[in-house]
Amino acid sequence: MARNRRLILSSPSKVWSLLSDGHRYGEWVSGTRQILAADPHWPAVGARLQVRVGVGPAVLDDTCVVRICEPERRLELEAKADPFGAARIAMRLIPWGENTLFILDWHALRGPGVRMHGLPVDYLVRIRSGMMLTKLARIAVREAGDRTVDAHPH
Repeated sequence: MARNRRLILSSPSKVWSLLSDGHRYGEWVSGTRQILAADPHWPAVGARLQVRVGVGPAVLDDTCVVRICEPERRLELEAKADPFGAARIAMRLIPWGENTLFILDWHALRGPGVRMHGLPVDYLVRIRSGMMLTKLARIAVREAGDRTVDAHPH
């Protein structure tokens, strides 16, 4: 299992607003080339997000299914990318003052990742997840700032 933590200088509700918009995952999920479809009831349990992912010429379609949803607290997805199997992606948002401690866990469920977990797979996943959390944090902070500016015009 790979685990990443990030203190995001934005409230859990603002971070959750990004997670609860399936069409925005391409903005912060590294390797996403295109959001193909997002169920209108995303992120309710059972909702699906279909994405095209890839690096360079290697491209595949992935489906994420919501397994657990506790608004502003917890979102767990099962990501399926055949022929590579599936992974559990668990995201927790913990209030930390006015900010959010974001914890992201990734664990292979099926496929080659189950046999190959640990180094180097977990190391590579940690790097990718760290990049994703950096992007998510930047967007959340930027949008929180934009709303603050809009709320207090000069």
